[in-house]
Amino acid sequence: MKLMAANWKMYKTRGEAEATARDMLRLIGPDIPKDRQVLVFPPFTAIEAVAKVFEGQAAFAVGGQNFWPKDEGAFTGEVSARMLADLGCSWALAGHSERRWVMGESDELVGEKVAFGLAAGLRMVLCIGEKIEERRAGKVEEVLDRQLEKGLAGLSRGFATETLAIAYEPVWAIGTGEVAGPTEIAHAHTHTREKIVRLLGQKAAATPILYGGSVKPENTSEILSLDNVNGVLVGGASLTGESFSRIALA
Repeated sequence: MKLMAANWKMYKTRGEAEATARDMLRLIGPDIPKDRQVLVFPPFTAIEAVAKVFEGQAAFAVGGQNFWPKDEGAFTGEVSARMLADLGCSWALAGHSERRWVMGESDELVGEKVAFGLAAGLRMVLCIGEKIEERRAGKVEEVLDRQLEKGLAGLSRGFATETLAIAYEPVWAIGTGEVAGPTEIAHAHTHTREKIVRLLGQKAAATPILYGGSVKPENTSEILSLDNVNGVLVGGASLTGESFSRIALA
């Protein structure tokens, strides 16, 4: 199964999100291959509207961009995994580079969110990836290993990995127009596959690994053709139904 994921970040009002979701359903729904699922991460305020559009559509799912790893409490400005599920989410992100490098979330907090979200019944996408200075210093594998070890620390070996996905998103390629080359992507994804199998056991050979970083309709087919690339996590190019439909059906 290839997971074609759209991250709308802090874009779209409820009405705009609903209209885009309807466009996606109209443009993708009739033609989507059986081996693909569309996953949309709207802003919190638009989750319920998008979930209602996708209701009853097995090939479409909705996720939350973030949550706090507690059931409830005095955490001003946060939402819980239970709240996301109540709005219609079946997935959530953890460790997106903007949460790590703009909001300052630690590897340990990301791991706490992964374990908590899974325990709460959500499927989780753990995002990993290096900054440009780390790549230039030859530390790509070191960074990915650390983020995977910390991000998956709360999971036991043999974990039911069908509820987990990994997204490799080199920080220097997000929203910049720069895209990691085929060799760079293939190397990072193969290393990630080998690492999660070592951490979680052989079942992790089936865990989807997505690529994220300036994915566009023009480069999606090439990216998806690479070994251990099981989908994409798309930012800017997912903001219109027309653009994302070309990616989802590539």
